[in-house]
Amino acid sequence: MSGKIVNYFVGGNTAKGFYNLLESNLQGLEIIYTLIGGPSNGKSSLIKRLASKWSDKGYDIEQIQSSFENDKLVGLIIPDLKCAIIDTTQPHVLKPKAPGAIEQYVNLGVAWDTALLSTNRQAILNYQKQKSETFELAYKSFERGLLIHDELESIYISNIDFEKADKVTKELIDKIFISKQGNCAKPITRHRFFGASTPSGVVDFISNITEGLKKRYFIKGRAGTGKSTLLKKIAETATERDFDVEVYHCGFDPDSIDMVIIRELGVCIFDSTDPHEYFPNKHGDEIIDLYEKTITPGTDEANEYEINDLNKRYKQRMKEGIEYLQEAKSIHDQLRKIYVDATDFSVVDAIYEDINESIEKREY
Repeated sequence: MSGKIVNYFVGGNTAKGFYNLLESNLQGLEIIYTLIGGPSNGKSSLIKRLASKWSDKGYDIEQIQSSFENDKLVGLIIPDLKCAIIDTTQPHVLKPKAPGAIEQYVNLGVAWDTALLSTNRQAILNYQKQKSETFELAYKSFERGLLIHDELESIYISNIDFEKADKVTKELIDKIFISKQGNCAKPITRHRFFGASTPSGVVDFISNITEGLKKRYFIKGRAGTGKSTLLKKIAETATERDFDVEVYHCGFDPDSIDMVIIRELGVCIFDSTDPHEYFPNKHGDEIIDLYEKTITPGTDEANEYEINDLNKRYKQRMKEGIEYLQEAKSIHDQLRKIYVDATDFSVVDAIYEDINESIEKREY
């Protein structure tokens, strides 16, 4: 029987630039195979092969998705074996803890025809520069979108009843924990993204991540109605009560929180609003509407023109940012072809066998 597969992102194209949350997901691992190489020289394919191999053997695995190429993986974690295989080339930089003892460096550059790459040196430099500049344009668009979003939030913040918001938060915390205490002497908080802005638009793995949880709270509301604040307080309470916690940051504004999962309790609480709007579809699902519970009635109607204008401008900036990501992907595809043509994939196959053999030794 195949193991369970959970998919998520550790990096995001955000209003704060590229945001890297990789390190917190590697806590407690004993060996990390860090893949080094250039674009499209077999890193993702190697990770996918290992993911398929170890899932088929019955191990639960975590697949770390690329926020730039939707069909690519940038990492694999096998929790039961306390090991990971991670693409640590830019932008998923990893600060080593114990090189050689934990981090095992795997250089896929040995598969390159460096003479062929040298003949394309100027083209590679040009493509890299163009791609970097286009990413910056995307991030600027998202940053401008965040400023507009802040204006939208201010409308609702000025109309929120904070006492009611605190009451809703307290009631939800009481309902989730019911005086329960976790079993973790040193509780771990792992920071991730469930979704990301990609060249194909906004993608999320909420259904996959929350599969099997017995209780899901769908937090509804508007910008600025306290969803992130509520989630942060739940995460803090979980840690105080010795539970491991998964904290999922907003793929647009990483300083905000969009989802908290306490797996020991089988509970998920998440911001279920656009662009990741979901509705209850199974037993145990429950909606909590913060607009209804905490905002002055009639706020939408009283500010309808301004809200519509801000939403329109915000969505335009988001659309613009996605278009720049698409442009960056087009440049990357041209760069990718150079590296594919210069890579001997039989060497990559041999590296896969070496890593797989090393992981097999951890079974015994």
